[in-house]
Amino acid sequence: MNYAVLKASSYALVHTPDMILHNGTTQTVEARNNPDSDYLKNITQSYRSFEEVVAYPPNQTYIGNMTPQELRALGKSWVGMTAEGADKNGKLGEIMPQLQFYALMKVADVFDLLFFGESFLSDILSAYREHPFATEEEFAKIQKASCSDDELTRLVAAEGAEGLYNAGVLVGCVKRAHDVDDNLSAHVLFENLVVKASGILAARNIFAKHEIDPASIDYVLECSEEACGDMNQRGGGNFAKSIAEMCGAVNATGSDVRGFCAAPTHSLISAASLVAAGTYKNVLIVAGGASAKLGMNGKDHVKKELPILEDVLGAFALVIAENDGVNPVIRHDCVGRHTVGTGSSPQAVIGSLVTQPLEEAGLKITDVDKFSAEMQNPDITKPAGAGDVPEANFKMIAAMGVKSGQLERTQVAEFVEKHGMCGWAPTQGHIPSGVPYLGFAQQDLTSGAMNRAMIVGKGSLFLGRMTNLFDGVSVLLERNSGTTESVSTVSREDVKKLLAESIREYASSLLAE
Repeated sequence: MNYAVLKASSYALVHTPDMILHNGTTQTVEARNNPDSDYLKNITQSYRSFEEVVAYPPNQTYIGNMTPQELRALGKSWVGMTAEGADKNGKLGEIMPQLQFYALMKVADVFDLLFFGESFLSDILSAYREHPFATEEEFAKIQKASCSDDELTRLVAAEGAEGLYNAGVLVGCVKRAHDVDDNLSAHVLFENLVVKASGILAARNIFAKHEIDPASIDYVLECSEEACGDMNQRGGGNFAKSIAEMCGAVNATGSDVRGFCAAPTHSLISAASLVAAGTYKNVLIVAGGASAKLGMNGKDHVKKELPILEDVLGAFALVIAENDGVNPVIRHDCVGRHTVGTGSSPQAVIGSLVTQPLEEAGLKITDVDKFSAEMQNPDITKPAGAGDVPEANFKMIAAMGVKSGQLERTQVAEFVEKHGMCGWAPTQGHIPSGVPYLGFAQQDLTSGAMNRAMIVGKGSLFLGRMTNLFDGVSVLLERNSGTTESVSTVSREDVKKLLAESIREYASSLLAE
């Protein structure tokens, strides 16, 4: 069978401490309901510096400077730890500071909605000039986004503009794009520019670090959790083409995939199927971060005298391509599905996503070297009472193995240790959902000793209040056997030649009669 391959992966984090207070939903709701709370008064004391964010071991793992094995070796909690040789530039991506990201948001702004106060413009330009992706054309665009400091204050106070803050000081704003359309309000447009800009960052990293020509991309699937549109089509899209436009993917079209946290795995299956079918040769999957989820568990962290760990936006990009005989193949014929009739019990979910597709492929759970499911950082989730989410998933997979007779009960801990991983991804919903491991899987399944990995994505569809159903999909990746099979195609010229030859043969047969 013809399979697509995972050609490249990239990951980006953006440190946005000021967005925690001004744009994170937990904090904005608190400000509305309890504006004088001690939590809001003292929140900045719980912020981490950019240097602390870069040095944090899970963040170094996310951008590829540490392996999951190295992270696990450090212990069960990494708060306050400094990764040896920590760097904002990673093998798989980067960590960007706040001022640079504000500049990138302006680069992403094609409707002149974002402005900077004149007193702060030089600082923003200076910060962005240090980034290797920055261009003179982009500097010129940022330079034109200047307004007076008084006008900036007025726009936020009187016109409903969404402020951009740095160290608590108002430095810029995003204006509304329509007087009455709530979907084009400054708040929504701010969130959408955050998604777009962080998606651009991840996409530019994948092209640069893997030496991929953006013009080679045929199709883009964007799978974050926001939706852009107007009052007549609130989720009409299209983040995919807007990101492609900013990254030089001039030959690409694309669309947005939405499925809450499961969307990245849905996209992985869709991209692999499109490439295997010959519809497209190279598909870019990309997702930006969610500003609303910054500081989501901040109250719990502060109560336990921890820093606010949800202080970064997450983003990632993947390129799925035709089989090259080298990179891991994506088994689009070995897919787990949480169907409408599956049920919502943990056993039913893991059965549909893991054991059932493996059994249909003639495999056991022990035949899969690594499972990657909901790779949230437990430093974030445990203080909030959610426990160690990845570990819980791996234990449930092991329990299903015991139930099916594939494991002994005494082997559960060993299975979790060998086939699972500790979580390292920020809790940005879709960001932890299976895909953080793909950058490592590419190496593990080529130059490493592993043969199979399973990516599992889950989604909470009930959050949209349209159904009580849960969601989830999974897909198996395998080491490439080294053999390729091209998709059979016939050109227009070939058809003409075949038709002409058939006519000649038919005419000859008539003459012979």
